[in-house]
Amino acid sequence: MTAGIPSREHPVTHVADLPGRPARYAEWPLWADPAVVAALRDCGVSAPWAHQAEAASHAYEGRHVVVSTGTASGKSLAYQLPVLSRLAAGEKANALYLSPTKALGADQLRSVSSLDVPGVRAASFDGDTPMAERDWVRAHANWVFTNPDMLHRGILSAHGRWATFFRRLRYVVVDECHSYRGVFGSHVALLLRRLRRVAEHYGASPVFVLASATTASPASFASRLTGVSCVAVTEDASPRGARTVALWEPPLLEELTGENGAPVRRPAGAEASRILADLVVEGARSLAFIRSRRGAELAALGARRILSEVDPALAETVAAYRSGYLPEERRALEAALLSGRLLGVATTNALELGVDIAGLDAVVLAGYPGTLASFWQQAGRAGRSGDSALVVFVARDDPLDTYLVHHPAALLSRPVETAVLDPTNPYVLAPQLACAVAELPLTVPELEVFGGAAAQEVLAELAEQKLLRRRSSGWYWTSRDRPHAEVGIRGTGGEQIAVVESDSGRMLGTVDPGSACFAVHPGAVYLHQGSSYVVDELDLETGLALVHAENPDWTTTPREVVDISVLSTQEKQDYGGVSVCLGEVAVTSQVVGYLRRRPSGEVLDHTPLDLPEQSLHTRAVWYTVSSELLGPAAGGGKGWRGGARGAGDASSSAGAGAGGADVAGGSGDALGSAGVDCSGVAVSPSAAGGLNAAGARSESIAAGDSAASATVGGSSSAGSATAGDSAASAAAGGSSSAASATVGGSASHFRAAAGSAAAGGSGFSGDGEAGTGGHRVGTESAGPVGTGEEPLASGRGPAHEGGRAPGGAGLVPARVPGALHAAEHAAIGLLPLFATCDRWDIGGVSTAWHEDTGEATVFVHDGHPGGAGFAERGYAAIVPWLAATREAIVSCECPTGCPSCVQSPKCGNGNDPLDKAGAVAVLDTVLGALRQHGA
Repeated sequence: MTAGIPSREHPVTHVADLPGRPARYAEWPLWADPAVVAALRDCGVSAPWAHQAEAASHAYEGRHVVVSTGTASGKSLAYQLPVLSRLAAGEKANALYLSPTKALGADQLRSVSSLDVPGVRAASFDGDTPMAERDWVRAHANWVFTNPDMLHRGILSAHGRWATFFRRLRYVVVDECHSYRGVFGSHVALLLRRLRRVAEHYGASPVFVLASATTASPASFASRLTGVSCVAVTEDASPRGARTVALWEPPLLEELTGENGAPVRRPAGAEASRILADLVVEGARSLAFIRSRRGAELAALGARRILSEVDPALAETVAAYRSGYLPEERRALEAALLSGRLLGVATTNALELGVDIAGLDAVVLAGYPGTLASFWQQAGRAGRSGDSALVVFVARDDPLDTYLVHHPAALLSRPVETAVLDPTNPYVLAPQLACAVAELPLTVPELEVFGGAAAQEVLAELAEQKLLRRRSSGWYWTSRDRPHAEVGIRGTGGEQIAVVESDSGRMLGTVDPGSACFAVHPGAVYLHQGSSYVVDELDLETGLALVHAENPDWTTTPREVVDISVLSTQEKQDYGGVSVCLGEVAVTSQVVGYLRRRPSGEVLDHTPLDLPEQSLHTRAVWYTVSSELLGPAAGGGKGWRGGARGAGDASSSAGAGAGGADVAGGSGDALGSAGVDCSGVAVSPSAAGGLNAAGARSESIAAGDSAASATVGGSSSAGSATAGDSAASAAAGGSSSAASATVGGSASHFRAAAGSAAAGGSGFSGDGEAGTGGHRVGTESAGPVGTGEEPLASGRGPAHEGGRAPGGAGLVPARVPGALHAAEHAAIGLLPLFATCDRWDIGGVSTAWHEDTGEATVFVHDGHPGGAGFAERGYAAIVPWLAATREAIVSCECPTGCPSCVQSPKCGNGNDPLDKAGAVAVLDTVLGALRQHGA
């Protein structure tokens, strides 16, 4: 794959050879039914591995159990053996299997059916099951394979029709349970409590058997998910082939620049497409995991185009696979993959938990999948027969990906995360309790299962809304309509949006309602199985997006504006001018237009849109920084709020604009433009919250940056903004200036924004390097979390214990919005290193003055109603999180900011203003204050 690449452009940053491992076997349990053992032996299982026998015995003997071992460790047999033994013995027992995806459920059903054990009637009951077959499944099947969505809508909502099945329910299998995290996991946790409640109503008390990829604290997590105490089996006794893991950073493109002239790398999807084509040419069966549906389609198209030049027949061995395809399309692709007709597949995470594909030689990951559990799950798709395999991780132009390819221990040596879920989230609890009451009247003793006092508060609110009635014996549903159809358990906010071709009426696929305004807004380019369409109309009320076939030479990028307000502060820590808070916020976002871009990145035009606002009440972690700490160093003159102000002081005390967010579904980060309107001309800074002179919220900046400013003797002097001018700054008298100040001879080693290098420990600005020999500040916690390693060094001097001295950020007013904006982007990118989320689960807002805090503030919020536990993780890990954020920015080789450090590909404000050096100054100041006060 690297043949012919010049050494100066060599993309591989690290190669790890992970050794193989021999198997440890156990005897077949004495209780195992002979017919089941014979069937398994016929399929090539001569004896179970030790962890399979241990977990199976726990389940057979009536203990709830979770088996948490690596990919391809045979977790399926751990639940198949006890369930099949009960069914084959003629016991009046039923089993229910739950998987997070239809593909995985269908694959496991094929596996059980292929054993052909007498007395086992296994059947699927999901959205793809024909209506004519559903009655047979209810009446005759004794092992039903379904998913949480169908359990919620089609089984529990009509449990009376399943009475016979529930009376005999002996086992509930929850496969790939580590995927139930965040809002989806919180819904599933309450769904399983509803399932237990209905089963008990019919006299059953099923045993829960959970299968999980390797995860931290599996017993604790499984107990939170199911509501029952679980035993954990974690010693993996399966054999594992040797595995080579290569970390790959695409080269910079010299011929192209990104937004605001920033350097850009070759897209990870394009790089993965080329690697996939190379692997197919070598005859290697391979999967390429791409982060988005559109990316998977483009990667498959790119690989086929490359292969068609080598051998047209090879082009037919590559395809795309993603959610949103129609059932018959998915089944055909799965069959082709299993049979070997397809050698290469570009897929979303739909195949991470999907088909059990044997014999894959290689896996390519185009971008970090969000969690280590997902990374190893995807990597484990290769070498599933115990053979050696290749895993290539291709970094996206993203702060976290860049950090990981240059800090391999953070990816390869760190323990996997604990899955986060919160069943007491009122936005999850309210609809789930409504469904529970509609299924069966809820009594006071049952409240504890659903959260105790939190459940009682939610029930009181539902009673006030006349949705249910409180009587002495409990709560009763009063409406004739069942609530189940209105409750989306995957946090998507309702029914899917159907994408329909206008001319033929053919349904192409579906889109989550939460991402509809971004993915299928009018004018958007929509890809489906290699064909492109342009959206004519989006009707959110009817759930319909009409498209027509077109093959334009441009793509579309949505732009949005975002506001945020603090609803309540639940925790707050003050650190001498810096405060760190956790609480509830309201985020209002609106897609206001889109850019049309050439493949080269050239922007053709901006088209305005009139789409409805979307409001999100969620949880956030935020930090504030006083004006004194943001201003010049102590003794150097007035702070930035108190200094002289002129026409260019667009971000003074009242001015910073509203922030923006990476909200759920893939919307962009945005920053109110600090008093700069769409034309790039500075306007009055007095309109707080990002209002421009006309009273409208600032949107995308089409051209130009904010005002120039200078620092002389520590005071900020006036500058004037003109469209197209870049922010500039100069230092006089040795005081802090446009880049970050250094204190006591310490020097932050990074390229500053503009100007010339300074020496002797004074602040500096410019694209010259800082002096050498000083201390590198604020990085002692930047190592991989939980590894116990020394701080990760970047070759720029030893770590310093104190961080930047409070009072020394040295930022003049015009630089504050860009510095905070850049720090916010990078913090969003690095939070997945500390919480089980990815970038699209969280959002961010930054502002140089927020009306609720009265200070410069950076928010990072959960992208789901009520929160999903990610903000809490950020609050708890504030020091290592911000230290890693700083390290990622400092380590990046670009001079003024790029997508690998501070730019966001979805920034609603066009990544403007951004100040890379200022972000480091802010983070140095915040970390210095936290450490000085004992954080």
